[in-house]
Amino acid sequence: MPINSPGPRAGTRSTDRPTRRQTAPQHSEDFAMTILRTLPSLAAGLMLSGTAPVAAAAAAQCEGGWSGTVEYARHQANSNSKTVTRVSGKGTQTTDWSMNYDYTAQIAVRPAPDAEYSLGRANINLSSVSTETINSNDQTICPHERTMRQMSGTSVSKSQTRANASGLEAGVDITTDTGGTYTVSVRLPEVAGTASGSNSASFSGQCKRKEATNQQIADMPTTVEAMRFSSSGEDRTQPSDPNRLSGAHSVTSFGVTESLRWNLRRCGGDLRLVDLEFEDMRFPTWDAWKAITEQTGTIDGNIVRFTATVANDGPDEKAATVKFRDTYKGDKWDGARPDGLLGEVSINVPAGAQREVQFRWDSSGYAWFDDGRPRLVQRIKAEVEDRGKKIDDMTRNLKVAPKPLVLVHGLWSNWKAWESWQNILTTSHSYDWKAFPVGERPEHGRMNTGEEMGNFGPTNTIAQNAIELANYVRYTQKDRNAWHVDLVAHSMGGLISRRYIHATMPIYPDGKPQVSHLVMLGTPNMGSRCADLISAPLELAGRPMEALRELRPGVVETFNAENFERKGVPFSILAGNPLPPACYMLSLNDGVVPLPSAKWTITDNETQAILHTSMTGTEPFSSFVKPRVALGPGKQAEGRSQPAAPGETARTPPRLMVLGVEGTESAKAAPDFSKLILLAPGQTLNVSIPVEDAQNLGLTFVAANTVSATLIDHTGAVSGANLSDSRSIFVDRATTKGSWILRLTAHGRLSSSSRRASRARKAPRPRQIFRSSYCSLPARR
Repeated sequence: MPINSPGPRAGTRSTDRPTRRQTAPQHSEDFAMTILRTLPSLAAGLMLSGTAPVAAAAAAQCEGGWSGTVEYARHQANSNSKTVTRVSGKGTQTTDWSMNYDYTAQIAVRPAPDAEYSLGRANINLSSVSTETINSNDQTICPHERTMRQMSGTSVSKSQTRANASGLEAGVDITTDTGGTYTVSVRLPEVAGTASGSNSASFSGQCKRKEATNQQIADMPTTVEAMRFSSSGEDRTQPSDPNRLSGAHSVTSFGVTESLRWNLRRCGGDLRLVDLEFEDMRFPTWDAWKAITEQTGTIDGNIVRFTATVANDGPDEKAATVKFRDTYKGDKWDGARPDGLLGEVSINVPAGAQREVQFRWDSSGYAWFDDGRPRLVQRIKAEVEDRGKKIDDMTRNLKVAPKPLVLVHGLWSNWKAWESWQNILTTSHSYDWKAFPVGERPEHGRMNTGEEMGNFGPTNTIAQNAIELANYVRYTQKDRNAWHVDLVAHSMGGLISRRYIHATMPIYPDGKPQVSHLVMLGTPNMGSRCADLISAPLELAGRPMEALRELRPGVVETFNAENFERKGVPFSILAGNPLPPACYMLSLNDGVVPLPSAKWTITDNETQAILHTSMTGTEPFSSFVKPRVALGPGKQAEGRSQPAAPGETARTPPRLMVLGVEGTESAKAAPDFSKLILLAPGQTLNVSIPVEDAQNLGLTFVAANTVSATLIDHTGAVSGANLSDSRSIFVDRATTKGSWILRLTAHGRLSSSSRRASRARKAPRPRQIFRSSYCSLPARR
């Protein structure tokens, strides 16, 4: 409908006949107008009526007037900027103009006593501000001067119109056709207001000084024009409840937006619900409430404030109880499930007044059902009761998105280890489940753990990387407005996450930790003997790599003694066991971390036949990660009520496990053989390895993924080969003393980071870094 188009006239009697605008005879309108003239008590009010759909049997029994609220708003915002060259040709003049117009009207609708009509009263507010700013600059040579002078001036003109009135007579009509469609129209009267303004100017650099001016224009009476607006006429009554109308309509044209919102009821009790709104807090300021839009929703774990507005249309004060429920009505799977009570609030509402009631709700778990299915929308229902009897209810949709996952990579890795996880999360829930790999946006935080396999350059310490993680967690929270997150950490990322939780992680006023769950994948919680084998020779050569050194069992023992606080965060660990002993580790392992080191003192642990480098894939997410972070409200409540396992909240005594025996330090940390080699792209090199009599032989090495290795025994037979990132070769047979050959081939070109490292070292040509060591069990005598 065009802006300000006239609506139907007031005073139409409720009837089941077609609307007078379509087929009703002219005398019906004349009769209605006669009623207006013969009812003086109604002439000062709003005449509002509506015909009920024929299909609704209950509608024929309800012919009273409508009660409720109608809200009208008109907003206009315009601006313009123009720059021209001044007459002198040496300067410019810029004119900026802006205008903001906001008109709002709230109309309270009440049935007239003993009549089929309703009365309406409007509260109207208007604010209109227009501002013009002119900035000029020019150049001139003043008398008795030889140099050019810069001059400038600024003038500001401002005009303002204000109006505020309450209890004004207004017109609202409702017409309904036999098909069930209806139209809501409003007619608002002229309003007395005031107009004011100001002019100011300032100058700089003029040959003859000019004084600044500031002039205020006194308030003057003015009149704000009357308004008219109607809904589209396409809204339909609900056959199940034809005596309630609610909806909204908006039109934008030529920069002007007009909107209408209504909530009406007839033949109800004195109490009714006018509105139900949701708010959450804007991170990082606690109690900084902001409205939640249905499209954006909130994040799992956020505190949500419900605000229900209750109106009393009766002549006496009423005591009411407002109950808030989560309802499953309309859900494909749980439609028959009864509504759950979230909370209730009592309130007294004076006659003819409205009051708000508020309730704070913890949304933890409401992105999921307890069986792990995604819950894409939550339906919240408010009910108002009068002396234990439900009088009215209202339901609104609230989208609750899952907590974001902050993904923490490990040694010789970067954010790209998690590159596929956003697609995994989208498939598992929706696009609202977001992955935040640390370092993807390095301006918000970037850990340095060696970047990629084969890089032995300087790295951050665990503590330094924990600071970068803290920055990235905070960025994640701001981006999603999430007060709580989940951490998923691979390998060394678990130690970095533990350090962050111990040293930095905050606890919020809701009593919950910032991190809801730490899920670790192959984390060496007691260190890795592979780090001993590779780091010890580097340290002896004066080229220590800090990230590697901090994974040695002796160093991690100290780390565990110093970083023991969990602050209520549940820990979970996935350990891999597909490989036989290696790196002096007598237990099964994932190629890097033995089972005892991964499980440590963590009660929630699981073992799978998976390699260390495969733990960031789809299968570990589905089988291990998702069941621990996709928790419905019932599951989360169970987790909060269960006591912590022994050793999980108190300080854990330092323990060291070497070769599967706790507390011993007899196992040697140095390898039998160690060598640091540089390979040029395309180069093949044979490395001679002395082998002793032993039960078996294990070779562990670190190299770029472009390096392949083949192990040849003293007879010339190939004993093993390795082409992947999990760089170990195990010969499970007895060996005799002799010289074996490790054949290394550097395929292709270096990665960009390795080339940058080579240039930084000013090497004559780029080289592939290769680091090897081996260990064996001595032969039995």
